[in-house]
Amino acid sequence: MMDISEQSHVAIASALKEALKRYTGTGEESVLTDIHLHPNQETGEVVISDDDDAILARTVVNEWVNYEGDDFYTVVEPLLRKEVVTLKEQGLLDKIALMKPYSFVLIDDEKESVADLLLVDDDETLFLNDELLKGLDEELDAFLKDLLEK
Repeated sequence: MMDISEQSHVAIASALKEALKRYTGTGEESVLTDIHLHPNQETGEVVISDDDDAILARTVVNEWVNYEGDDFYTVVEPLLRKEVVTLKEQGLLDKIALMKPYSFVLIDDEKESVADLLLVDDDETLFLNDELLKGLDEELDAFLKDLLEK
């Protein structure tokens, strides 16, 4: 896992806050969109945008500039997830006028989804990660098999 400086953590957090400022609302959940985070491996820039590719905020993470590895998204995903989860824990998503459910999505250069960083829904927040999903198929199969045998 890659470490990034405190300065980079602050830069990502403030870019996320700036992006969400646009949706800090009147209590009306009016906007239907997901929040896209697009890190760039060459420039180190993270662009935060909505579904219509409107740029909400951007920042540069110095440690990501000219990152050489083939595992760029694998490396940045947990770091970006942590920043988004921190916003959630600080209560900053409670005042957002986005229609639920909405997601924070890590996207690549082709604007394809690489990973859901956080899904915000009415009842609860779901942290989607592989650890959570491991074994789910087997459990569901066993459950169905059990049901069908009864």
